[in-house]
Amino acid sequence: MATSQLTASSISARSLASFEGLRPLNGKFGSPAAVSLVSHRSFRGLFVKAATTVAPKYTSIKPLGDRVLVKIHSVEEKTGGGILLPTTAQTKPQGGEVVAVGEGKTIGKTKVGISVQTGAEVVYSKYAGTEVEFNGTKHLILKDDDIVGILETDDAKDLKPLNDRVLIKVAEAEQKTAGGLLLTEASKEKPSIGEVIAVGPGTLDEEGNKKPLSISPGSTVLYSKYAGNDFKGKDGSEYIALRASDVIAILS
Repeated sequence: MATSQLTASSISARSLASFEGLRPLNGKFGSPAAVSLVSHRSFRGLFVKAATTVAPKYTSIKPLGDRVLVKIHSVEEKTGGGILLPTTAQTKPQGGEVVAVGEGKTIGKTKVGISVQTGAEVVYSKYAGTEVEFNGTKHLILKDDDIVGILETDDAKDLKPLNDRVLIKVAEAEQKTAGGLLLTEASKEKPSIGEVIAVGPGTLDEEGNKKPLSISPGSTVLYSKYAGNDFKGKDGSEYIALRASDVIAILS
């Protein structure tokens, strides 16, 4: 069966979405690059999610239920040393300011309010919510449960977890193998062990009452490898915020 081929110059950023199944020939791109069209199934997760623009005639957004409206902090375009970052190196911001909250939700016979207040600086799950552009600024409408914690400083170690979230300081990777060989940075495996720094107030039971977490600060724990949101502290230490259910064991 014949294979359709295109050169890199014939593909623009605007038309890239039309080729969700693009894959390089022979495992790499040449110059000019040749690509073959393959099954759409291979790149099912590759997509661009655009923000919904709210027309100027609307002057306010009121979240409903247990939803929160967050004004997204702008993407860092420079490093701390002032070096401009290419677009590919700029990470999606995961923090912002709460500008409006819903009325909460009802569990059983208990009315449960929103866990954050207007003006709070929060960190949220990476792929949560619906992005909207309002008054020329990007916002996010997300559920209260998608907010990881409150961060009032610019240091990850000060994160105050919400609900069932836990903040963990990740243990340093092993520098040597069991036989004493030094490991390169690329071969060091990211550990899934760390010390609990802070815990949220707990989960809600079927009646809407708070149920404290069974994990306490100071504990050394083992957690699921691909869970949570990663952060780096000002001192270079790595942290992760995840749900208590992703902690699988306490080490002693």
